[in-house]
Amino acid sequence: MQRDLRLDNVGRRYGFRGPWVLRGVHLAVPMGTLTRVEGPNGTGKSTLLRLLAGIDAPSEGRITGRPRTAYVPERFPSALPFTPLGYLTHLGTVHGLSRPTAERAAGTWLERFGAGAYARTPMAQLSKGSSQKVAVAQALLAEPELLVLDEAWTGLDEAARAELERAVAERTAAGGAVVFVDHDPRRLAGAPEATYTVRDGGLERRTQEITPAPAGPGVAVEVQGPADGRPPAHPSADVTRTSAGRYRLTVPASHSDVVLRALLTARPPWHVISVRPLDKESDR
Repeated sequence: MQRDLRLDNVGRRYGFRGPWVLRGVHLAVPMGTLTRVEGPNGTGKSTLLRLLAGIDAPSEGRITGRPRTAYVPERFPSALPFTPLGYLTHLGTVHGLSRPTAERAAGTWLERFGAGAYARTPMAQLSKGSSQKVAVAQALLAEPELLVLDEAWTGLDEAARAELERAVAERTAAGGAVVFVDHDPRRLAGAPEATYTVRDGGLERRTQEITPAPAGPGVAVEVQGPADGRPPAHPSADVTRTSAGRYRLTVPASHSDVVLRALLTARPPWHVISVRPLDKESDR
């Protein structure tokens, strides 16, 4: 079964004679990649993401490949008759987890996003930011092969935003694919393998990154792994092979925790030998 998702000449309009929101879209989403979608409001970004997530169907063209997919919508229906823990546990069982396993996974993700304190609070009573944490947790619960994020960082506090970036790194490091839309051009800057712009109903691949990776101090990470392997580093890292199975990664300090988590959660995990601030003068 092909897991890579492909859109071939896909179009979408609402109503038999309605205007085309998207038309002639071609897109491949390989496993293990991070893809950014951008464009002005109202151009069809959310429509494209719903097609990728399988929430919507094309009016023309074909979508092939169907990885296990999870989706964070732009607007999450928070007024559900559940508590966060009950909702996530229920979803976990739908995904095939046993109830005890689903409840443990639900608790873990709620804690990671700083939502453990209101795990048993009715969701209708949660703030928008707290509801967004539940929305993100439900998508990550079953370790999807394709994660689709539509403005998923909106409403999250700083710690939760950083945690979502780590979760994105974990998904791609584990061989999954992530497609995201975010209004902040600095979000995961330098990381996507591909960036697409929705314009005039079509999809254009950007050939050059306009937004630079975050400036600031760097960190050098020395790692050891399989002799024939390559570390699952954050794409903004500069990777140098120093010997068989040994690599030196230079990465902005703001991305170092994402890189380290990706290394340690890889299968098999990579051994981190050292982490040190990068002295530009001594490393020339």
